[in-house]
Amino acid sequence: MYVRVVRSGPRRYVRLVEGYRDADGRVKQRTVANLGRADQLSDDQVDGIIEGLERAVGRSRNEDSGPEFRRARSFGDLWALHQLWHELGLDQALRKALRSSRREFDAEALIRAMVFNRLSAPRSKRGVLDWLQEDVRVPGLDTEQLHHEHLLRAMDALMTHSARAEEAIAAQLKPLLDQELSVVFWDLTTVRIHGEREVADDLRRYGHSKDLGGVDRQFALGVVQTAEGLPIAHEVFEGNVAETRTLTPMLRRLLSRFPLKRVVVVADRGLLSIDNVDTLEALAEQEGLAVDYILAVPARRYAEFTDLMAELHPKLEEKATTKDEEAVTEATWQGRRLVVAHNPERAVEQSAARRHKVHRLDQLGEALARRLDNQDAGKPGRGRRSTDRSAHRRFHQQIVQNRLSSIVKADLGAENFRYDIDEQAWAAAERLDGKLLLVTSLQEHEATEIVDRYRALADIERGFRVLKSDIQIAPVYHRLPERIRAHAMICFLALVLHRIIRQRLKASGSIYSPQRALQVLRRIQHHQVHLAGQEHEGFTKPTQEQLELFEELGVDVPQRPG
Repeated sequence: MYVRVVRSGPRRYVRLVEGYRDADGRVKQRTVANLGRADQLSDDQVDGIIEGLERAVGRSRNEDSGPEFRRARSFGDLWALHQLWHELGLDQALRKALRSSRREFDAEALIRAMVFNRLSAPRSKRGVLDWLQEDVRVPGLDTEQLHHEHLLRAMDALMTHSARAEEAIAAQLKPLLDQELSVVFWDLTTVRIHGEREVADDLRRYGHSKDLGGVDRQFALGVVQTAEGLPIAHEVFEGNVAETRTLTPMLRRLLSRFPLKRVVVVADRGLLSIDNVDTLEALAEQEGLAVDYILAVPARRYAEFTDLMAELHPKLEEKATTKDEEAVTEATWQGRRLVVAHNPERAVEQSAARRHKVHRLDQLGEALARRLDNQDAGKPGRGRRSTDRSAHRRFHQQIVQNRLSSIVKADLGAENFRYDIDEQAWAAAERLDGKLLLVTSLQEHEATEIVDRYRALADIERGFRVLKSDIQIAPVYHRLPERIRAHAMICFLALVLHRIIRQRLKASGSIYSPQRALQVLRRIQHHQVHLAGQEHEGFTKPTQEQLELFEELGVDVPQRPG
C-alpha cells in the first residue's frame, strides 16, 4: 500500500492506493481512500492521518521518531539592530508615515528588513527574499507568505509617502542634535548603476565617476552629517549634476526639517562657487538665521592665487620650521576671510610627483624629436613612419593624461614638432603644493580651529566608503527613479544605524568596529525543533563576549522570540 498523487486538470489529488494480483496473477492497483486535494492538505491534517495509522497498528510515533530540527537561522545581530531601530522610534515613525488601510502587508517591517539586510548580508531585492526565508530570523516579521513583489511595493510606498517618511525620520533624529549650533558637513558621491534603456525623469546619467575616475552611468548621492558623525539627511541627484548646484537645495531642505538656530556648512572644493557663497550669505539675511560656511577653495582654478601664493608661500615655509609641522596663516580673498594651511611633508610629495611626470614628458618629447630628426637624415627607425602631426598628437595626449597642460605646452599650430616647459607656471604650481585654502564667514574662530573643522569632513568620506563597502549601495539594478530613491533611502537608514553603533562602541571604549560587532552577534542563532507533535524554539546561549557587546551597544540581551 502506498500514496499516489494524480492530476485532474490543474489540480493534484492525494490517494491511498493498494497493489494486488487478480485471478490471472496480473499486478493491478485500486484506490483505498481519497485523501483530498494536495494544496488543501495542511500539516496538521497530514500529521493526524499519520498518527491515526500509527495508533491503529499499535505504534507510538513519539517513541519511534526523535526530535526534528529545523534549519538554524542567524538572529543575534538582527536582534541588536531591531532594538536600536525601536529605541530610535523609527518603527512607529515609519509605520505612521506609511499607514494604509488597503495594504495587506506591513510596509514598515519590510523596509526595516531591507535596512537590516544592508548591514548584515547585502543582497539584491530578490536575494533579500531568500535571505529572509532561509537564513535569518527578523524579530517581528512573518516571512511565510512573503513575495518579492511585497518588497518592491514597500519601496513604492516609501516613495509615495517620501515627504512624510523623511519628516518622520528627521523628527526621530532631532533629539540627537545640538539645537544651538550645528556644524554640518555636506559632500557628494556617485553611485554606479546598470541598465541602458531610458525612462521618464531618468536619474541614471553619464558623468564623471568618483570611484573609477572615468565616465560611467550613475546617480549622485549627497549626505549631510553632523560634527559628531551622525548622518541626518540625504539627497539624490542626476548622475551628471554639477556639484555646485547641490548645496543650496540641500540647505533649504535641512533648515525646513530641523529648527536650527545656527548652521556652519563645511564642504569640499567641488562645491565652491561664488554663487554658492552669495546664496549662503543671502539665506542668512532672508531667513534671519546664522548660516556660516567653511568651503575649500580649488586654488589652481583661480589665477589670482598665483600672486597671493607668491606673497604667502615664503611666510608659511618660515613658520613650518620642521618637516612635520603644519603652518597656518590668513589673508583676504574677494572681501572674505581666507585661511591657508601648509603641510611641508605633503608639499614635498606633490612636488616630487610632478617633477617626475615633467621629467618623463621631457624624455618623451626628446625621443619623438630625435626620431623625426633621424627620419629627416635618412635613418628611419622600426615601425611606421612618424610625422610632426602624429608626434604632436601623442605628446599632447600624455600632457592631458598627466594633467600638466598649464606647465608643458605643445605648440599644436607649429609646422614642426615642438614644446615648451613654462618654468613660471611650474614654480607657481609648486607654491600651491601642500596647501589647503579655506574661505569662511566665521570670524570668531582661530585659523587653526577652522582647519580642524574642515578636516573633520574626512569622516563623511569614511561614511561613503561604508556605503560602498559594508552596505554595498552599488551596483544598483533599479531603473525607475522612485525605486532608485527608495534604495538610496534604505541605504541611508542603514548608514544611520551603522554610525550610531560606531558612536556607542567608541563611547564604551570597545575594540570592535560596527561590522565586527555585528559579525560576533550573528553567531547567536534562532533554533526550532519539532518534538512530540509540538514546535519548540529558542536561541543560542550568548557567550561572555556577546553579552559584553550587548552592554556596550546599550541594548537588551535577547529574550525568547515570539
